[in-house]
Amino acid sequence: MPVVLVERESPQISVLTLNRPDRRNSLTLELLTELCAAINTASEQQEQRVLILRGAGAAFCTGLDLKEATDQTKAHATAEMVASALITVSQTRLITIAAVHGAAVAGGAGIMSACDFVVAAERTKIGYPEVRRGLVAGLVMTFLRRQTGERNMRELLFSGELIDAMRAKEIGLVNRVVAADDVMHEAKKFAGSVLQGAPSALTQTKRLVEELWWHSVKGDVELALKYHMQARESDEAREGIAAFNEKRQPNWAKS
Repeated sequence: MPVVLVERESPQISVLTLNRPDRRNSLTLELLTELCAAINTASEQQEQRVLILRGAGAAFCTGLDLKEATDQTKAHATAEMVASALITVSQTRLITIAAVHGAAVAGGAGIMSACDFVVAAERTKIGYPEVRRGLVAGLVMTFLRRQTGERNMRELLFSGELIDAMRAKEIGLVNRVVAADDVMHEAKKFAGSVLQGAPSALTQTKRLVEELWWHSVKGDVELALKYHMQARESDEAREGIAAFNEKRQPNWAKS
């Protein structure tokens, strides 16, 4: 079974579904690789203009698969693939829409925030709890800084607490909050609005939005990757990930 499902909603719209529902669509090397490949394939098809990204099962995506993360031989490769996925999502010429439900946490919230537009179901939980695992949420910071402002970014990253969809909308992480049954309808409605625009004008508008920032997303993510890997290889990360997998509180005195 593919871990990323690809559907053609129309000649101009593709729907990508993260398909590891038994693991709440947590991110593995396989899923990240398939996601990047699917986005690149859609981007290369000239008639394609909009990409809707959603998750199968109970949640959109709960971030890095921390069982796979215990394998230190994969640490660098996984981190680099998360960085690559965030760059791929944010830099594609396609207009990207995240249709989010259940939970968008850590790397899952990062993928959400890398999209151009976000529709979230009521009661969706969103957040960046990396510090509670001994990790640094560096790879998502460029999006948080742009979308939420520094005060809200510090609150999200320092506390590690999850917020609900309405709070996420208040601080700029989410565009629309709707009933769970209406998420895909709202995403397709926005896609329809996008398709009213001229293709080249939209591509140039998206490119200009990126270029108006002093630093590029790609440059920011590459810098953040260094901090992420430094934390990933630490004793704190080993203790934090082990505690999560063992369903206990971490003992930071041991790290």
